[in-house]
Amino acid sequence: MAIKFQYNKTSLQDLNKKLRIRQNALPILKNKEAALRIEVKKARREAEDMEHLLSEKLAQQSDMAGLWDEFDPGLLQVAQVNLKAKKIAGVSVPVLENIDFQQPAFSLYNRPAWFAAGIEKVKELASLAISRKLFFRKTELLDHARRKATQKVNLYEKVQIPGYEDAIRKIKRFLEDEENLAKSAQKIVKKRQQEKDQKQAL
Repeated sequence: MAIKFQYNKTSLQDLNKKLRIRQNALPILKNKEAALRIEVKKARREAEDMEHLLSEKLAQQSDMAGLWDEFDPGLLQVAQVNLKAKKIAGVSVPVLENIDFQQPAFSLYNRPAWFAAGIEKVKELASLAISRKLFFRKTELLDHARRKATQKVNLYEKVQIPGYEDAIRKIKRFLEDEENLAKSAQKIVKKRQQEKDQKQAL
């Protein structure tokens, strides 16, 4: 990224200000990136744990597959998933508050006796599946924020800060050269004036 500047003191002050802002922001960005990296690992581990737990629970039900064929899926539906937002390292992620299930009334006399326990098992499995999905979403959001933070750290550290430092160096050199030329010109003018004055005195 080419940094636009002019060879004057105003541009030098402006670049120094921008450089200071980036130098001050860099440690904060690095800390945020490190915190996000830890949170991404943690969220990924939680999502994987939830995935394993759900797989285990589903595997436990496989020997009851014949019974589940009798189960009426219309007896239980997810009415609403209530979420709240939680900030983790400055990133808003969804957190499960509770799940509202819709359960129409039914007669236990006309249904197999295990249906009541079956409904509780379906609630448990549905809750796990929804939680798993939210953990994966949380991981995605945190990982996206971490990638953006990493990009910004790299931009500041490898592009902008060295670019501003280089531009500042060039301006300082230019201004020093200009000042030296002005001083040299003054000396030449002064010397000529002294020589002229000496000639006139003779």
